[in-house]
Parts: sequence; C-alpha cells; structure tokens
Amino acid sequence: MRKKQKAIAQAVFVFGIGLLAASFAAHEGFKGWTIGTLCVILGGVALLFARVRNQARVKLQAIQEERRPRVVAIGGGTGQPVLLRGLKGQHAEITAVVTVADDGGSSGRLRSEMFMPPPGDIRNCLVALADTEPLLEELLQYRFDTASELAGHSFGNLFLAAMTGITGDFETAVKETSRVLAVRGRVLPSAKRDVHLAAVFEDGTRIVGESAIPKVGKRIVRVELEPKDVEPLPEVLEAIAQADVIVVGPGSLYTSLLPNLLVPGIAQAVRQSPAKAVYICNVMTQPGETDRFSASDHIKAIYDHVGPGFFDMIIVNSATIPQSVIEQYESKGSHPVAADVENLHKLGLTVIARNFLHYAMYARHDADMVATQVLALIGREHRRK
Repeated sequence: MRKKQKAIAQAVFVFGIGLLAASFAAHEGFKGWTIGTLCVILGGVALLFARVRNQARVKLQAIQEERRPRVVAIGGGTGQPVLLRGLKGQHAEITAVVTVADDGGSSGRLRSEMFMPPPGDIRNCLVALADTEPLLEELLQYRFDTASELAGHSFGNLFLAAMTGITGDFETAVKETSRVLAVRGRVLPSAKRDVHLAAVFEDGTRIVGESAIPKVGKRIVRVELEPKDVEPLPEVLEAIAQADVIVVGPGSLYTSLLPNLLVPGIAQAVRQSPAKAVYICNVMTQPGETDRFSASDHIKAIYDHVGPGFFDMIIVNSATIPQSVIEQYESKGSHPVAADVENLHKLGLTVIARNFLHYAMYARHDADMVATQVLALIGREHRRK
C-alpha cells in the first residue's frame, strides 16, 4: 500500500513538472501554470511525507532492535541447547556462553589430536540457534559409525576442526561457522583456551578429567579448573555486563555449569551486572554428580564455589512426574529433583515453581515454556545488591 501511494505521488509530481514544461514551451497562460504548480506541490509534499514516514519507520525498527531483551545463557551439555531452541523463537538478543572442559568422545579426541578446544557443546549450541534447513542440521549432528578412524566423530565437530585450521584459531572458527549457519545470536566459549576439570571427593581423593568425574560414584565436594588462571573471552564479560537476564542451566551441575563460573572473572562479572541472575534447575538428578540432590542442594553446591547470594531467582519444575517415567529413570540411577521451595526461600531466592515439563523420550524442560518464563522475568523487581 505504501509503495502504491509513493508511486502515485511520484506520478503526480512528474505530471506537474511535465505540465509546467509544456506550458512554458507553449506560452500558455494562467491555467496551465496553476495546474502544473499545484501538481508539483502536491506530489512533492506527498513524496516528502513518504520519506519522513519511511525514516521514522526505520528509526522505530532500530529502536525496537535496541530494545530487544539481551539474554546470556551459561552452560553446556544437552541442557543448554534446549533453552536456546526456545529463546530462538523469541524476540531476544541471545549470547550462549559454553564450557570448554569436555574431554570425552569425539570432542576429547579432537582436543588431544588437534590441540583445539572441545567442539561438541559449541556445535550443539550452534545447531540449536541456527536458521537452517532440517537436512543441514542432520548433517551437522551426523555421527560416523564406520569401522575407521572417523568412527564416533560427528560431522559438525570435524567441520569446526577444519574451520579452526582454516581461520587459525577456535574463536574465529566459531564466529565464521555462525555466519555460515545463520545463527540467531552468538555462541562463545567461556575461556580463550581449553581447560581440564578436576574433582575433589568427600573422601579426599581427586581426579582430573570431565568425562571421568561422574564415573567415580562418590560425593563431589568441589571442582577446579586446570589451569586456574585461564582467561575469559572479553566478549563474554561484555555480554554479561550488557545483559537484561543471565541464565545458568539447565545442565550437569559440576561438569557443565560450574566450569564456566570458575573461569576467573565470569562469576564476578555476573555479580556486577545489573541483570537478574536466574538458575534453571534440572528436572532429574544426574548419577555420579547430583545423587539425591534437591533444588536447594544444587544452589548450595554453586554457592560453595562462587559465594552466597549469586542468584536472584530459580526456575524449578514442581509438577508430578508420571510413575512410568520415574521408573525409566530409576533404572539408570536418576530421580526427580525435589522442589523444596521453603529451603529455596531461605536462600533468598525468588522461586518460580510450576509445570515446566515436556515428555518425549525423556522428561525434559519445555523449551518454549521456559524461554517465555525467562523473558517474563525481565523488568520485574530490581536485582538485589
């Protein structure tokens, strides 16, 4: 409609110019000059109005873009992509901060053979935020099962490894891959280099290696990074400082979430940010990491590492899980995480407890429901200081 109006205005303006020119050439009198002048004025005013309106529309769009809520999602593993898929459908500016402590499977092999950060968790986040055809997503997630050296590798991991070789460093490889996949947002490694994760258990024993930690079967007292002085990515600190909401989780407590928060400078940046800090608690416990943990136990474990009062809010599922689903998980040593709301309130948290479940093969968070809830938290009360 606007294009049609602009075309009419242009036609009137051109007609007026033409009429004036014809009147001048033919030495016509008052009538031709008057009509031509009116057409030029009317057409010119209409074109000017259209231009001003277009500039206003462009400016409004720019303002709306600037006002997009800025969400920083910190995590890794299989939980973080679930949240990212939900956020992708929202009008939000997304930054995913991903752990680089993975040392198992394809990621671990590429890490040791090519001396690069582990690409697996990064790949999953890129795919979750990518605006691509389903076939391309399947390609990136395709895992070779041939009896060769490729067995166990995913195509996406090999793609990131190749991009690292071409661009010269892992950070640039992730950025260029994001462009190729038309990623809606940014995916950033939490540190400039890969790190090793060590765990100290209740009996005093210590083990190094992210993939080995859950297999020990002992209660974890704390986890540590090696080296401890690893540097955070500057873009990560900048994103946290500019965020409207910072989300930690869902994901493996000790092996996906804490490795990010232990990178020097990240936890401090979260505390200093004016954004609300929100923890999304897992639906089920994880064998070898959070056996018999309640929601408040998850919070206490994080506070043991980064200090108390780190979070403002917690999102936790409080819906009853069907017995058939519970039995499926219990056979693998996993149980529902109890939403002990009273204990969470004692920790000074605003608690968002309701049904956040989605059932497919597993009991997981409903991506759209959780993403909508996260954005709804923006603009509530100011963050505690």
